[in-house]
Amino acid sequence: MTGRLQLRWLALIVAVLASVAFALPLLWMLGTSVKPIEEVTTASLRLLPEDPGNITKYARENYYSGRPHFTDANGIERTGHEGVLTSENVNFPVFLRNTVIVAVCGVLGMVLSSAIVAYGFGCIRWRGRGFFFGVLLATMMIPFPATMIPTYFIFKYLGWIGTLRPLWVPAWFAGAFNVFLLRQFFMQIPRELFDAGRIDGLSHWGIFWRIVMPLAKPALTVVALFHLIFVWNDFLAPLVYLHHQDTFTLALGLQFYQQQHGGTPWNTMMAACVLTVAPLVIVFLIAQKHLMGSMATSGLKA
Repeated sequence: MTGRLQLRWLALIVAVLASVAFALPLLWMLGTSVKPIEEVTTASLRLLPEDPGNITKYARENYYSGRPHFTDANGIERTGHEGVLTSENVNFPVFLRNTVIVAVCGVLGMVLSSAIVAYGFGCIRWRGRGFFFGVLLATMMIPFPATMIPTYFIFKYLGWIGTLRPLWVPAWFAGAFNVFLLRQFFMQIPRELFDAGRIDGLSHWGIFWRIVMPLAKPALTVVALFHLIFVWNDFLAPLVYLHHQDTFTLALGLQFYQQQHGGTPWNTMMAACVLTVAPLVIVFLIAQKHLMGSMATSGLKA
């Protein structure tokens, strides 16, 4: 018992240290976003400003008002940077709106289409099911750059270049990994429920909507979360398909914001990163229970 207790304490210590290691970059980003630019460019390793009482002031400057002109400690007039949300050259509220549109449309399409395909592979027996499922999984090995050029010409032919459609319409045709995850979950559902549905006169669509989908809420939540994270962080696809600032997403907007200045204003840049990351952190904290539960029941090991 003593050895087992020591192993538990050791595992707890390792978990705490790993958590601190993963949380430190986020804490440093948050701390930098409430510092003045003079303190950010110094060599001191301070998580918070030298004067913690001015955190509210610095946060307001970095997020909202900014300091286009200010006087440094030596009395020299310098040109600063505008706040993230009040910048005249970069419209972050528009970037956020575009990202939310792409995320909502993409998540709805990915969840629905992947669930339909997974039901066909996991709950319906038909000849060649294993072979075609293997072909589907093989598509996971094809990187996006390999299909980027032909896909671009398809969207150009449709007249979608410069719009948000190339970023969310493909999600309505399912994703191989999400189909695999949902199929594993669907196969855990007792077959007796399907037989009971057929006795009651339900078709495959009826079984799918009335039995499978309500039971698969944890797995569907995981698929939605995975695709949300992918869309929120995607940089390459918006870079290829979007040409106007009014259609930029947050990932592309961060790069555009950095290019607006001769040198990177790290305090306001970190403020922009906080605004970008915060929605994902909130969503993950809300959905983490479903995430862990689905991983356990679907046979996937984290």
